[in-house]
Parts: sequence; structure tokens; C-alpha cells
Amino acid sequence: MSFKNKKTAIIGGGPGGLTLARLLQIRNFEVKVYERDLDEKARVQGSPLDMHENSGMAALRKAGLLEQFKKSYMPGADGTIITNESGDIFYNDHNPAGNENFEDTTFRPEIDRGVLRKLLLDSLEPSSIVWGSRFISMEQDGEGWLLHFEDGRSSYADLVIGSDGANSKIRPYLTGIKASYTGITMLEGTVYQAAQATPRISALLRGGKVMAFGNEKNILLGQKANGEIGFYASFKTSADWAAKSGLDFSDRIQMLDWFKRYYSEWSAIWFELFENAATPFIPRPIMCMPLDQSWQSLPNLAIIGDAAHVMPPFAGEGANMAMLDALELSECLDSEKNPTTGEAIAAFETAMRSRAAVAAKISVDNGEKMHNRDALEMMLEFFEGTKLNRG
Repeated sequence: MSFKNKKTAIIGGGPGGLTLARLLQIRNFEVKVYERDLDEKARVQGSPLDMHENSGMAALRKAGLLEQFKKSYMPGADGTIITNESGDIFYNDHNPAGNENFEDTTFRPEIDRGVLRKLLLDSLEPSSIVWGSRFISMEQDGEGWLLHFEDGRSSYADLVIGSDGANSKIRPYLTGIKASYTGITMLEGTVYQAAQATPRISALLRGGKVMAFGNEKNILLGQKANGEIGFYASFKTSADWAAKSGLDFSDRIQMLDWFKRYYSEWSAIWFELFENAATPFIPRPIMCMPLDQSWQSLPNLAIIGDAAHVMPPFAGEGANMAMLDALELSECLDSEKNPTTGEAIAAFETAMRSRAAVAAKISVDNGEKMHNRDALEMMLEFFEGTKLNRG
């Protein structure tokens, strides 16, 4: 396609946007990524990512980054422990050290979000990222777009790809369809120097993941890089819980008191998370796009990742779907089957929406199971079945 000689702007430097930039650059596309963070040193929030064979890992392989990934992932971090509210272990699938197998299609290696971001950034051509670019608006300019940023800068692009997350400012230029609240909120916290700060939890975690279920509530934990632990208290509540709770999310004592009251049936073993977490805690209402969403494709604009299909995190599909979006969009844009950019985008979006709807439905269903009164039994049945299938 002749589009290689034109300018592509990717809004957002998350896993999807950076993967797309890499995949387009190795196809000789002219690409700029506009990222609102001031520089590459900005701390990346969120739990580690487990890469799935046919999505995240497929994109990394196509990008020529498998060997770098092998040097960067966290061995053993995919090990999962399931407990009840008292911390009693009912399931443990930790493997012996060095038993990771990248040829096993069920292997889901974990990588810290910040580490993955650096890996992708290092793979890009110099000056590919325009830091401190907080997108404000854009308007049609000939066959392309004139982008405007908060600092007063403007930039032209023939093709714009929105990879700017669940609160995308690019998405409204394509569709007015909005995500809806799933009924679940996750309260995020991070513990630094966790081995010293939270020794009991660290011993339970063993460098992997813990999923604790009880009384229709969850605590979900994961090992992060640099000795950190990320965790979520996950529960059903109203969409405006954070605003109406009266809680000061920067007050660790107040948040511990809330946990003791709201998770009253839960063991004191979990207290050290709230006693030692960095503040503020971050409430995250879990949203999902309609499974049947559709819109009219444009020849010079597309969206990927959460901007296109935000979904609950209860199947680990978010980043994987974003990276698969990047892979499939890059292939569509560079395929002789699509003689025009408009045809390439239309083909990509049709397949993307169908694929994402399946993943979102699984994620929504998992969320319901995980917050069911019988969640522990249901999740044990699921994980034991998965373990048998692997064997």
C-alpha cells in the first residue's frame, strides 16, 4: 500500500500503542506516538500482565521481541494460589524454578507493566515518542487530521490511531457508544519493599499471584518488579461508591478501618496490605463496552485496546487484546488484500469487534463468578479443570 509514505499518529503509549508503533516501523511506516506522560520515567500503574500465546505473545513474536521478553519477564510470577477469606490455601500451581516452557501454548508468562513498556520503547526508532502530549482535540484537514495538544502544539497526521485507554478522547470522533458500569469496583493499592513491609503476605504470595474469595468479595494480589506488590480489593457496589463513600483515599488509617468494617468476615492477615500500602488508594469502577457495538469506519481513523473495547480484567484479556489489535491492524494496513486505507481499517474493525466481544463476555461472566457467594468453589473448579487440561 502507498500509505507507508504518509504520517501515522498513535495517541497513547500503552502496550497496544507501542506494539503498533513497533509493528508499523518494521514495515517502514512513518509513525509518531503522542503520549501524555512527561517522559519514560513516569511510573506505570497496574498489576503485572500475563501474556497469552495467541494474542500478546503472538504480537511480541511478530515484533521480533521474543528474546528481549524472555530476558525481562518474571519467572514464577504466573504461579497462582487461591485462598478463602482466612488465607487458607485451597489451590497452588507454582512450578519448580526454571520449569517455564515458551513452547507450551498454555504458558502465560507475567511481565511488569513498566518493564514491558521499556522493552517496547527501546525497540522504537529514536524520537518516535512525543512526550508530554496531552491530546485535546482534532479536526479534519484535507484527507487527514490536525491534532491539538494541551501545551498549544499542533501536528498533522494522515492516519490517527486512538490507543488512549478507557477514557479515550479519540473514540468520540468515531462513535458515541459508551461503556457501562458492571456493578464491580476494584480498590487498587501498591506496597513497596513488600518483603519487609508485608512479610506474611509476601510469604503467601511467593512471587506469584493470590486470589482470595469470601462473602462475595475478593482480594487479588500480584508480584510486581522491584519487590513491589500490587493488590485490589474487589467488590460489588454502586457506580458512585467512591464519590459517596466519604473516604479519604490518602488516609491509610481510614482505609484500614474501612476494610475492617466492609470486609468484616476477613482475617487479620490482610490488614498489613492496608497498613503499608502507598497512598492514595485508587478506586476503579469496572466498565465494559456493549458486546454488540458497531460504528461506521472512517478511512483515516481507528481505535484499539481499551479505547475500542474496554472490558473487565477478570480474564486477563485487556492488554492482550490491545496487542492483538496492534498486530492485526498492522497486517491489514500492509496487506495487498486491502488496496485502500479505508478498506484496511474496515476489515480490521469488523474482525476486532467480533473477537473483542467474545473476550468481553468471558470477562464479564468471570467477574460474576468471582463475586458470587460460591466464588471459591466455582473458581477452584475452573482452575482444577484448567490444570487437568494442561496435564
